[in-house]
Amino acid sequence: MSPYRKYLWAFVITALIFVGITLVSNYFDNQRVSEIRSIQDSISMNILSSETQFDLLKETPCDDLGNSSLSQELDTLGEQVSYLESARGSGDAQVISLKQEYALLEIKDFILMQNMTEKCGLKPVFVLYFYSNAGDCPDCSDMGAVLTALRQDYPEVRVYSFDYNGSVSAVKTLESIYGVKDRLPALVVHNKPVYGLKPLADVEKLMPELATMASSTAATSTGNSSGK
Repeated sequence: MSPYRKYLWAFVITALIFVGITLVSNYFDNQRVSEIRSIQDSISMNILSSETQFDLLKETPCDDLGNSSLSQELDTLGEQVSYLESARGSGDAQVISLKQEYALLEIKDFILMQNMTEKCGLKPVFVLYFYSNAGDCPDCSDMGAVLTALRQDYPEVRVYSFDYNGSVSAVKTLESIYGVKDRLPALVVHNKPVYGLKPLADVEKLMPELATMASSTAATSTGNSSGK
């Protein structure tokens, strides 16, 4: 085979490989776009559903309040928004809009649960978490993981996460009410701001009532086991 043919075949094979890689890449990109659009549609529908539930829960009897799935829906919604932000970037217009709507839902739930606490004698523990995804908070991701573990261990704890650099005026009002400074990550526990990355054990110490919750959970588990 002449050198010319060798170069020609090498060019053809390289071109075919390039085209194949491009087609495969485009396929997965299109799949990702479709997935993101589906998530966006799901978020929009969940936001509308949650807005309606807030109005309904205002009139809910205390005995039926525990049957509400709104808290779990907000958790799922938060996970979807986080995924969308990681996929499209924090500067994406659609992501910014959805984060703003989600932040308002969180504040509504916070106010609703505070009112229900007084009305129904509930004893939830509230944590307000202020973070930043703008590259100026290297510990925010780790702090988020700690709070996720906290909620898994103590379902009674309600964690509300807010982008400190966001433009939602209601979030800015929260920051002003609780005196939250630009020292992220920041937590508000029992109406007091706490700054910096905290391990789970230190976060638990900020909420002494968690010890009672843990004891109650252990007693319930022991009772269920002995009754089997």
